[in-house]
This record gives sequence, structure tokens and C-alpha cells, in this order.
Amino acid sequence: MILLGSTGSIGVNTLKLAKKFALHVETLVAGKNIDLLNKQIEEFHPKYVCVSEKDSKNRVKHDRVFVGAEGILEVISRSQSDLVVNALVGFAGLAPSIKTQELGKKLALANKESLVVAGNLLDTDKIIPIDSEHFGLKYLLNGRKVTSMTITASGGSFRDTPLEKLSLMSVTQALNHPNWSMGKKITIDSATMTNKIFELLEAKWLYGCQNLDAIIETKSIIHAFVNFIDGSTTAHFANADMQLPISFALKGNIEEEILPHVNLLEVGNLEFREIQEARYPMWELREDILKNPQLGVVLNAANEISVAKFLNNEINILDIAKINKKAYRYFESVRPVNLDDIFEIDKEVRKFSKGDL
Repeated sequence: MILLGSTGSIGVNTLKLAKKFALHVETLVAGKNIDLLNKQIEEFHPKYVCVSEKDSKNRVKHDRVFVGAEGILEVISRSQSDLVVNALVGFAGLAPSIKTQELGKKLALANKESLVVAGNLLDTDKIIPIDSEHFGLKYLLNGRKVTSMTITASGGSFRDTPLEKLSLMSVTQALNHPNWSMGKKITIDSATMTNKIFELLEAKWLYGCQNLDAIIETKSIIHAFVNFIDGSTTAHFANADMQLPISFALKGNIEEEILPHVNLLEVGNLEFREIQEARYPMWELREDILKNPQLGVVLNAANEISVAKFLNNEINILDIAKINKKAYRYFESVRPVNLDDIFEIDKEVRKFSKGDL
């Protein structure tokens, strides 16, 4: 396989499963964690390696090291493997997704931004989703007519914080997720519920369902529901561990235990909550963006800037939504039709959100 984002949580779990299933790892693409990358090189002996920054190249213990965005596209093209696992974070994952499909390789996608900003440019029938919510939806579909789909949210770091204290919460508090440990960007997106808007957009592109929603399930045991036309509802239960969707992405079908089953007696009870705009002001955009999915590029670009500002202690957690909604409304008339349009809009939205316009 070709693994993009090898040192992140998805990448690390993917390599564990590659070892379990005795799969060859031809190419590793990583960011700044060169120490971990070198350990992965020593264990998996990839043919090609790529890192994000030129200054890191000399630290990599490999003789075929490529660099940057162009380097990623180069190693995808050079590699013989027909499976690309895209676990990159952010807009940087888009061009590799496009290149993967241009080359006719299979795309196992954990980079949600690819679909959020350019779902109309990707062949979604040939994408294997790695997100637990979209894996759950796929697992439940069985050819029957669907009336609606619902994905679940943990509620994030501030689901129980008094509303009047939200603007006072620190970066450290925001990164303290109640259910698991993730990267900084996705943890903040979970706290603002932006990640769930993105996941609804992904579901729209992947499954063509027009009736989509999300609710909070505080224990993260249920990942998705499908409501069928006959009035029945099915739910996907699984312990919160990305190795399950990754396993299906790598193997196609799994006939062995990957995770222990959910023990409902130990769970005891489940709690469901509505996602409320007072706590998650980003949720105001849910209905509009599902009707106008081409605006995903606007929301993603603004959000990457606003989250970076929050992590740099320049704004508070509620200001993220203010910046994102301001950009969304300013650029609401954009209609990207090709990749060049998307890159240009992304650039302009970032300038706007930084205050450069």
C-alpha cells in the first residue's frame, strides 16, 4: 500500500494492521514526526518516503526521500501499489486524492477534506471510507430503500460546560476530549461540531442521501443509524477503535475478530442529546451547506484558519464559528466547477479569514 499520513493516529493503526495482515507497505508519507517515521522505515522497509518539509529530509534514514506537496504526488505516481490510504489532515489531502483516482488506484479515505471541498470531482463509487460514521452507514446499507441517515457525535470537550463559560475555555481544556485522544485539529473540530458538518457533507457525496442529520451519543458506542422506508431503524454498534473501518478498507472483507463486541450490560445505558446552536453555533450552517455542498471549500478554508488562530491563543472557541460564518456568507455565491477553481477559492477564503482582504 501507499500510506499518506503514516505518523498520525490513523497511520499508526494502519501500520499495525498491515503487520497483522502481512501487507506490503511500499510508500510512507509523513509530516514532522521524523523520529517515528524512522522507526516505521526500519520496521516496514518502504521503497519510497516523503516528508512535508525540506529541512527534515536529511534526518530521514532512507535513500529515496521526496518532499512537500509535489513529492506526495510523485511517490503516488512512482509506486506500483494499487491501494492508497489517505490519512493526511486538512486541505493538503485533496490533490493526492485526485491523483490517486486519476491513476486508477483504490482510495481508502480518512481525509474528510477531500470530499468536503471537492466531492463533485471525485468518483465516490470508488472510495472506501475510513471514518467510523461512514463505515457504519455503509455497514448498515443492504439495498433497501432509505428515508434518512443519522450519524452520531461525542459532543466534544465542552458538551457539559456551562454556556456562559464557553468563551473562557483554554486551548488545553479544548484538547481534553472526553472519549478519546486525537490530533489537535480534529479535537477542536469536535468541540465546535464543525467535524460533524463535514461528515454530513461526506455522507451526502458518498451515499446520495438527501435527509441527513446528527445527534450526540455520549459514549461513542453507536456510530450511525439508518432509517428505512418501512419504518424500521438499524444502528451500528462498535467499540470506538479505528482499526475496524481500517481493516475493511485494507482487506475488503473481514472474517475474524478485530475488536471485542460491545457488552451492553457493561454499557448499562445510552444517552442521546440534540445538537444545539447555543453550544455549537456552527450548527446553524448545517441545512444550508447540505443544500449548497459546493460551499464546503469555503467552510473548510475558513475553519483551518480559525482553528489555527484558536490554537495560537488569538481567539476564543466561539470566535471560530464567527470567522467561519462570516467567510461562508461573504463567499456564498461561489460555484467551483474544477480543481483550479477550488484552489483559487481556498486561497481567497484564507486571505479573508486571516484579515488580509
